[in-house]
Amino acid sequence: MQIWKFGDDIDTDAIIPGRFLTEYDPKKLAEHVFEGTRDDFRAGVQEGDILVAGRNFGCGSSREHAPLALLGAGVRIVVAESFARIFYRNAVNTGLLPLVCPEAGALVEGNEAIVDLAGGHIESDGVRHQIETVPPFMQEIVDAGGLVEYAKNMKEVEVCTGSHR
Repeated sequence: MQIWKFGDDIDTDAIIPGRFLTEYDPKKLAEHVFEGTRDDFRAGVQEGDILVAGRNFGCGSSREHAPLALLGAGVRIVVAESFARIFYRNAVNTGLLPLVCPEAGALVEGNEAIVDLAGGHIESDGVRHQIETVPPFMQEIVDAGGLVEYAKNMKEVEVCTGSHR
């Protein structure tokens, strides 16, 4: 997984410009991710690459389009020093995994990285950087593909087993 590095205060308008908010298909949104802000990202990002940012990633307008655009571009994990609350929630709810790493600034763009959720770190250049633990229920939501799919799966479990969670 290759690292794509961004700075502090990257807002949702930079991730996906407002003129594309009529679209909800992640692949179509990905065609415009970081348009006018960082066009090399859209041209070079590969499935499984990791976006790494500084403080307050995803600030600005509340829109699920931002994490959807990243998912459509192949990004499954965003590592940042901190996230805007609403982006963090929208990320989990759409199936994008936001990971808090106080040392995200030490990660280098273009380098390979390995995320070890069980070990609680991201490793790059032989150096391990601690990440905050992801609560199991949040990981289940992300693993299901987002909150809607998670809820559908829970409903199916209830119907099949007659049990409630």
